[in-house]
Amino acid sequence: MDEPTQGQFYCELFGLTEPPFRLSPDPQFLFASKQHARAKAYLESTIWLADGFVILTGEIGSGKTTLIECFLDELPEDVALAVISQTQLSPIEFLQSVLVEFGLDPFRKDKVELLSMIKDFLVEQYSQGKKILLIVDEAQNLSKKVLEEIRLLSGIETKKEKVLRIILAGQPELNDALDSPRLQQLVQRVRLRFHLGRLSRVETREYVEHRLKIAGAGEREIFSTEALRLVFVYSGGVPRLINVLCDTALLCAFSDEQPSVDENTILTAVEELQWVEYEQRVLEGGTGRTGKHELSSAPLAKLELYRGDDLAADTALRPGRLVIGRTSDNDLRIRSKFISRHHAQILTDLQQSTIEDLNSTNGIFLQGRRIMRHALKDGDVINLGEHQIVYHNLRGDSGNTDEHRNIAELAEEGTDSQA
Repeated sequence: MDEPTQGQFYCELFGLTEPPFRLSPDPQFLFASKQHARAKAYLESTIWLADGFVILTGEIGSGKTTLIECFLDELPEDVALAVISQTQLSPIEFLQSVLVEFGLDPFRKDKVELLSMIKDFLVEQYSQGKKILLIVDEAQNLSKKVLEEIRLLSGIETKKEKVLRIILAGQPELNDALDSPRLQQLVQRVRLRFHLGRLSRVETREYVEHRLKIAGAGEREIFSTEALRLVFVYSGGVPRLINVLCDTALLCAFSDEQPSVDENTILTAVEELQWVEYEQRVLEGGTGRTGKHELSSAPLAKLELYRGDDLAADTALRPGRLVIGRTSDNDLRIRSKFISRHHAQILTDLQQSTIEDLNSTNGIFLQGRRIMRHALKDGDVINLGEHQIVYHNLRGDSGNTDEHRNIAELAEEGTDSQA
């Protein structure tokens, strides 16, 4: 008989059929927040777009792997699939890994033979009506040489269309690698690019309640409203941290024979984990341990939104993600026919803020030049349709160093495929 897991000890007390906050990816528990649902739709687009090439990034614990597992569970039978998750590879080892995943024997062959094998396999599968998909997880570890091999693979085509669909998933460092001038040709082939951010306060509550419901809680309230507020404060809306904190809280409640989790239980769990509030953890460099500095909630930067000479909005930027678009589910809403439903996003950390086009129809422009991604500098004016965003850095010298000034700026002459 299998030994019970840590979480199974408390299931009976709370009337659960299984532990709700396991750390291992489980598609059954996937919580479809608005951004997770949108990211999943992007992954699915690789199947119905012949030249599908998607890049998905997110912080550690943001739910990338669970999202991919859920996507894989729903793949149709006409998809030939290769999934690479060990990514610290040489170009030869990477090509061999791809062929092994496709069920071929690639060993004792040189690079030319490996490339020929891959091309022959892709064309053969395509002629049989198969869709061929390559997924690379933890892609931030890929060397630039391997990324160049992926670019070459993405160019294999028949007379009619490309034959290989590609998904690269990884931590935010993947974006830094892709923004290298050496890889501009690879990025130009990317159809969709999306960053998976943290959950909001409301989404954090919904996430916890969703997982409890799937685990057998039904409509019963196991976590109090104040407890859920503190879960967000200490986890910052990062799914993996939410799981760690909620699992520890259930164990604390179990040890006290308490059939629900209140704010005191969360604080006990926080003490057990030696955590500080998430924002302080970010400011301290992500250590997560208790007390070095007082919590600071000062904004790192701010945006001023103008239409003509009129100031329409003034928005503070703190660590995390801010989405700009036409509809009410955006963090910064711009009601204009020239603005896409989700037009752009700004990612902010302690060092810099970066704006990214979310494949909008009309684009974002800096000094008359359309950009796809740009590390913002103090005073930058970004044009979106009839509106302008003025960026003000509030970090002082630390957030405006030369190494961050021109990290990520991509321009495209023909961007119809991105719209």
